[in-house]
Amino acid sequence: MSSPGADASVCDRLRTLGVSRETRRDLARFAELLRHWTRRVNLVAPSTVDHLWERHILDSAQLCVLSPRTDGLWLDIGSGAGLPGLVCALVAQDIRPETQFALVESDRRKCAFLSTCVREFGLTAKIHTARIEELPSQSATVVSARALAPLTRLIALAQPHALPGATFLFPKGARYMSEIAEAQASWRFTATAHPSITDPAARILECQLAARV
Repeated sequence: MSSPGADASVCDRLRTLGVSRETRRDLARFAELLRHWTRRVNLVAPSTVDHLWERHILDSAQLCVLSPRTDGLWLDIGSGAGLPGLVCALVAQDIRPETQFALVESDRRKCAFLSTCVREFGLTAKIHTARIEELPSQSATVVSARALAPLTRLIALAQPHALPGATFLFPKGARYMSEIAEAQASWRFTATAHPSITDPAARILECQLAARV
């Protein structure tokens, strides 16, 4: 069964990720809310609105299967339109139900959208209206961010909020190797580059931090 607005290819890949029919319906409702709110709040680029499922929803959902099974905290920084944090919170109901979520966003209008979605779907995710630099340490086991900053900066933002051995999940484009090399000048870390299911040139970087260089 297809989800409203999602073509068969997207639905097949969501099923492959372990996403249930019920959660696909929630994702379809999320897409509706995202389209509605984007008319008055700059949540996603207008040029991508007609490609929400492939460009944003599926692209975000794939992070969930790379996350460790944990009852700890997944911290999503610079959440914006809930990409990837809110999408992963929805998908996690099927494949990571024990994981807790917190979304960090400094724009109050975007936080209003996130709060609306949390209520709509009955999620337990916490919304922090703040800059990540101003937030008290969150003791996260997973930290994610999408289209926020270069890898060096992302690690610096995530490190104060990460427990030892935490997993960082950062989607990156074709320059991911250059970003890894640049970050290694400042940080000691391991990085596994997972192929993206939405863009053959892109990768999901799964990083574990050791220390500053």
